Amino acid sequence: MTEEGDENRVRFLPKQFTEGHTGYMTSTTVLLAEDDRAVRESLQRALSLDGYQVIACKDGAEALTYLAENTVDVIMLDVMMPTLDGLTACRRLRARGDKTPIMMVTARSETSDRVSGLDAGADDYLPKPFVLDELLARIRALARRFRVDDTNEKSLMLGDLVLDLAGRRCTRGSTSIELSKTEFDLLELLIINAGVVLDHSTIYERIWGYDFGPDSKNLAVYIGYLRRKTEEGGAGRLIHTVRGIGYVARI
Repeated sequence: MTEEGDENRVRFLPKQFTEGHTGYMTSTTVLLAEDDRAVRESLQRALSLDGYQVIACKDGAEALTYLAENTVDVIMLDVMMPTLDGLTACRRLRARGDKTPIMMVTARSETSDRVSGLDAGADDYLPKPFVLDELLARIRALARRFRVDDTNEKSLMLGDLVLDLAGRRCTRGSTSIELSKTEFDLLELLIINAGVVLDHSTIYERIWGYDFGPDSKNLAVYIGYLRRKTEEGGAGRLIHTVRGIGYVARI
């Protein structure tokens, strides 16, 4: 929760998004629960200008009431809200079987806070202040994660690589790729967030449930496994290193 006059309140909104922007998405609905009215209205305007349908709620209780009778594509919950906070709202949604992707948004950026959000059932965690372009990329990634194709089977695609989530199979072109459970989960996480750079801590927490710290080589080893398998036969690289930060999946 932010206080009136907080200098971080609207720092995450680039100038161009408050002066006019032509969006391109028209079918993704985002529920935004944020108690600070200035932040809520600024985010609602920015997302709407980018083509999203936005349902704005002032707290977690209002969000739960709406979601009891309606569906959306992505849920954004501020952690610190009166009446019903974001973590509690997230837990209650998961407890009643709601699988809609949830992003927690908060001014708190400690690792323990991120872990609490993920443990509550959130799919992503974004600390304030943030760049709007990153928020939009993460929303796109979350929406892609739960998008169902025409055969009603969940699958992810990145170039000519296809990840069949239901059958847990991976193919690139006409070649089948055998992946271990950890390799599959790691590749799924990267493709879901295609175009978004994921830092080491986020990947460790999402895949292994624990941040092993900067000295661990475990992640680099698995990235190496995935690269060898997905690039076999001279295929182009899909998993790229962003030095000093982490990894990103892109064509």
